[in-house]
Parts: sequence; structure tokens; C-alpha cells
Amino acid sequence: MEWLTVNPNHHVYEGKRNDQDFSVLSSYFAKLNADVIAFQEVDSIEAFKRVSSPEYSIVLSDRNLPQYRNHQFSDINQYTGFAIRKGVPFADPKDVDLYGKGNHKLRFASYVVLYPDSAAPVHTLSVHLKAGCTGKFYSQKETCQTLLNQGQNLNFWIKEREKLGQEYVITGDFNHNLSFKQDWLWTTLTQGLKQAPNLATKNTQAECKVRKRNEGKQLHQFRSVIDHMIVSPKLNASNAKQVVYKDQDALNYHLSDHCPIVSSFNW
Repeated sequence: MEWLTVNPNHHVYEGKRNDQDFSVLSSYFAKLNADVIAFQEVDSIEAFKRVSSPEYSIVLSDRNLPQYRNHQFSDINQYTGFAIRKGVPFADPKDVDLYGKGNHKLRFASYVVLYPDSAAPVHTLSVHLKAGCTGKFYSQKETCQTLLNQGQNLNFWIKEREKLGQEYVITGDFNHNLSFKQDWLWTTLTQGLKQAPNLATKNTQAECKVRKRNEGKQLHQFRSVIDHMIVSPKLNASNAKQVVYKDQDALNYHLSDHCPIVSSFNW
């Protein structure tokens, strides 16, 4: 969502939006018409309500809770979370700290279990991983080392789901192109699994256009997809697609620096 907040900080331009910006964002939210939406970069439930609908329950990352004050910034925070259509049953277990080192300020993986009392609950994470290591792994780069650590922790979580015979989905902003041939992060995520998950975004086309930050009247189109959906082998997922913004909307309004990814699942 790119710094979605109702209390913008003058140091963070990306968090400044007017009523029209929120209104247009809300129209794109409505177009998704999804039962479950995983979001990133949301500062508060109040902010997300500006773009969502009363039809949804909002689950914000545990990182926003008082006991995790040491993992929060003093002004604006980027929290992960979910919007779940009312009527869709879910449980809200403890979030997953993907870094686990001291008083870090990195995003937790928000965690919900969809249809928890059914024969096949779906364990679902909304993630926002470390930026700065989009492609090749460079061992001397701190961002790559951090992303590697997060990937290893996600791999551990997947192994737990596999061990317990549980279906799972991991979706969100990976800040990395997982679909690249022999990608190192994908190898990390799937290492040691009896059966590799499916990457629903493997063939997703990068069609998203967003407004350039320093050149407000120009658009930038990303060359690769860094928002992904990873699904357990038994889940049938349609090929994920980007929901793109109209060029004029992207130019005229402060929307986001990412486009939503949508897919449908059957199990």
C-alpha cells in the first residue's frame, strides 16, 4: 500500500494522501472483490478502513501491540495484515517473527488460519521481506544476509506445516524475483521439503505502472514481479495476475508503488 497512514510524517512523502487519493485507492480495493486480502505497509486499522469496506474484518500484525514496542518506530510503521470478508471463518494465531534478533524493526509475518474448524484449514502468512536484494545473492551485502535469514525462517515454518500435514499460503511483498531460474531465495525457501510448494506467480507478467517518485508526471513499469504467492502442493491455485492501475489514475493520484496480485484457490 506504500506507507498507508492517517498520521503522515513530513519526512515520509509516500505517506501523504488527500481524500481523493484514499477514494481512488478504495475503488481499486473494491475491484478485487476477494474473500481474503493480504496487505503490507499499513500503519493502523484506522488507515486501512479508509480504503476497505465494512464487509471485511481487519487483522493487523501483532507487531503493533504494546508488548512489541521495541520492534516499532516512534512515528509511522509498516505493518502486514489481512482483510477477511465477514462470514469467512478464521483464527488468528501469534505472528511469525522472521528475523528474531534483538530489537529489530523488520516486519513480522501476519498469520491467520482460514476455515480453522474444517477438514482442511489453510495456514496463511502475509509477508513483507527485506528490500535491497532483488536478484543475485551478495554475501557482503547486509540486505542479502537479512533476506537469507528471513527465507530460512520461512523454510522452517513451511517444514512445520508439511510435518503436520497442513495446507498453507505465503503471500505478499518478497522484494525479490522468485521466478528467476534457479533463484537462490526460492532454493532457500524449499530446501529439505518432501514436496516443493507451487509458485502461483511464476508466470505472472510484470504489467504494473506506478508514478515515478521524483518525476510526478512520468510512469515507471517494473521489469519483474516481486510480489508473490506460494501455495502448498495440494492447493489448486489459478495463475496469479496483477490488477493494474489506469495510467491516468497512477499519474493523478497517490496510489501505491505496487499493484495487487490476485488468484483463486480450490482445495
